[in-house]
Amino acid sequence: MSLAAKYLVQIIVAGSQVIGRAFVRALRQEFQASQQAAQGAGGGRQGARRAAADTITGMSLQEAMQILNLRSVDDLEALQKNYEHLFSLNDKAKGGSFYLQSKIFRAKERIEAELKGKMEEAKRSQSKQNSNET
Repeated sequence: MSLAAKYLVQIIVAGSQVIGRAFVRALRQEFQASQQAAQGAGGGRQGARRAAADTITGMSLQEAMQILNLRSVDDLEALQKNYEHLFSLNDKAKGGSFYLQSKIFRAKERIEAELKGKMEEAKRSQSKQNSNET
């Protein structure tokens, strides 16, 4: 084996080790960040549900509420009104921005996911109460 080949193998091995360590470090950081997000979202089943919804839609509930200018998630009338206004305002045909339109759509989607989760949670607690009464 020539000296150049030996150095090449050493460089490849050293590079692989560096990349492997960086990958493991990134995985650990991502795991910690997801745990913190779940705790910040309320912890437990509800926190995990919110963290999953944040990941799926790509935005937090607070960000979605800011985009649609909502004070409460439960205000369905304001949600629909603000969504329609902002969505049509950013229509590409009117010179608007497709990017902003998609952010507005994702914000509505995120809030609807939160409402769906609340409804499912309410159904679960109602069914628990009914089963405890019988």
